[in-house]
Amino acid sequence: MNWVKKCKLPMVEAIQYEECLCIKLEDLWNALHKSFNSVQEREVDIHFLDEIPDKPTAEWNTFSKNKLINAIEKCNNLSMPGLDKLTWSHIKSIIRNNDCICKFIDIANTCIELEHWLSHFKTSTTVVIPKPNKAMFDSPKSY
Repeated sequence: MNWVKKCKLPMVEAIQYEECLCIKLEDLWNALHKSFNSVQEREVDIHFLDEIPDKPTAEWNTFSKNKLINAIEKCNNLSMPGLDKLTWSHIKSIIRNNDCICKFIDIANTCIELEHWLSHFKTSTTVVIPKPNKAMFDSPKSY
């Protein structure tokens, strides 16, 4: 799967941020971080949210064997593994065993019941992709 390996970037000038070249990885990280999080410290007026009527809280449906099997069957075996390094083909082989699928469902339902979300659900990996049809890539906003 070539798309999961490091790709060779096109020959371009170094990204510039605040009139300085980002030659070190730390400089590039700071430039991208400051560009994408530039509004983080801005004050936001959220009073418009008061006008939105409250809706009743919906209960989570518990998992069932059929729902889980139907959902996992649709998953592509060639997709990138998650943080746990399990591929869909691994999970599909695990849930073929009745004891394993029962434990799998028990864990999922317990997480829902206790409202405990594993850190894997809160973490993501971001791949920065250059925008198409951009002549120059020397600005963080080109990504």
